[in-house]
Amino acid sequence: MTIKEAMNKAVITLKSNRINNPNLKSRLLMQFILNETRQYLLVYDKKNITEEQKEKYFEGVDKLITGIPLQHITHQQEFMKMIFYVNENVLIPRPDTEVLVEEVIEIAKKINAKKILDLCTGSGAIAVSLAKYINGSQITGIDISEKALEIAKLNAKNNGVEDRITWIKSDLLENMPKDKFDIIVSNPPYIRKDVIKSLDKEVKKEPIIALDGGYDGLDFYRKIVNKAYDFLKYKGYLCLEIGYDQKIDVIDLIEKEDKYIETYGKQDFYGNDRIVITKVGD
Repeated sequence: MTIKEAMNKAVITLKSNRINNPNLKSRLLMQFILNETRQYLLVYDKKNITEEQKEKYFEGVDKLITGIPLQHITHQQEFMKMIFYVNENVLIPRPDTEVLVEEVIEIAKKINAKKILDLCTGSGAIAVSLAKYINGSQITGIDISEKALEIAKLNAKNNGVEDRITWIKSDLLENMPKDKFDIIVSNPPYIRKDVIKSLDKEVKKEPIIALDGGYDGLDFYRKIVNKAYDFLKYKGYLCLEIGYDQKIDVIDLIEKEDKYIETYGKQDFYGNDRIVITKVGD
């Protein structure tokens, strides 16, 4: 069976099982199995694959049909032009989160940030990206999951920034030593509990702890907004990723604390509200 024949068969199978983006997933899976580039597949599409490669490829197709994310098969996800290892213990980094990271990088350079804290670090995508693209900042990553922290440490090492990041196991700021940061950033769980059951089956394969934001999706924002003030320097920034429909609610939480100033939001690449930024005031 040729590369093209295998991919065509995979596309038909994925489409018949209503799997999203069948063409993309069939190609990325083949790239992973062959350890080759997209260009290679285009040039050598008539080349035969071995029986072992064929078996592994269609085993992967079967996993996709059951709802297992492609990234859990390949254990790879690109984010901020880097490759991150992911598995079932961490949330798969999304392109939307790059909007948050880019905003934090811009703020950090503007204020010459020396210390940045990443809450709910998960795979470490945010912390590692900040360490990679901001010179002179020391990053701290916090997560409640020991398994997630193991993945984050691996990603820091793989991307050459392990010396720039300190990892702490903590439920948000509970186990955090008293310290003051220039920036606190977080992409916390923010999906409403009653919405989780209606999510795409691929998303349901990700850790529930990284998705569940409580009955209204705001549980973590309440805790972060309430406690972050004690860990931020004067005029330090709090930078949050939000759900597309949560901007007004999150800003309302911030304003009720009466500790923050100059709050604003930004949209993602699709025009959805995606981040809220605020800073400590007088």
